[in-house]
Amino acid sequence: MKILLHTCCGPCTIYPLEKLRSGNHEVCGYFNNPNIHPYTEWQKRKETLLDYARDKDLKVIVNEDYDLEGYLREVVHRESVRCRYCYTMRLRQAARVARRGEFDAFSTTLLVSPFQKHNLIVEIGRAMGEEAGVPFYYDDFRPGYREATEMSRSLNMYRQQYCGCIYSERDRYDKQYKNKTKKAGGGEP
Repeated sequence: MKILLHTCCGPCTIYPLEKLRSGNHEVCGYFNNPNIHPYTEWQKRKETLLDYARDKDLKVIVNEDYDLEGYLREVVHRESVRCRYCYTMRLRQAARVARRGEFDAFSTTLLVSPFQKHNLIVEIGRAMGEEAGVPFYYDDFRPGYREATEMSRSLNMYRQQYCGCIYSERDRYDKQYKNKTKKAGGGEP
């Protein structure tokens, strides 16, 4: 099959690309991540992906529109369920690009991370595929996460320390906030 692979970053692309190619699928990457903040972080992730793609002869479609405002409009006042809106925004666009590009299916590298909401990604991917009229290709890429992590380190790839959004950056680095939300029972599970 000809598969459009929504890609969040270079390190998360390693295993899904290998697995899809080993199944004789033709893969094209798609970088569309307006959730990544700040802009310099978005740039680092994009450049790392493109460097890796050149080494692996992977064509990548890049959405250069850094839609900060669009992302914020989706998640503001919905912080407790922000991932649902973020996944929907990115996977809807991936499904549309897959349809326009006449791909047989689309998928996402988000399925490799044990830190993402796997079942929610699958649910939204299938819904966006149905909406756009192109199938969502599901594969549980998580078994390859550790191997890909080690490979990305050996390749000296830039490795981010949070999912990308400003909320996850705060959650990762602001220990005072983390303790406050734990005590209050808040935050996104």
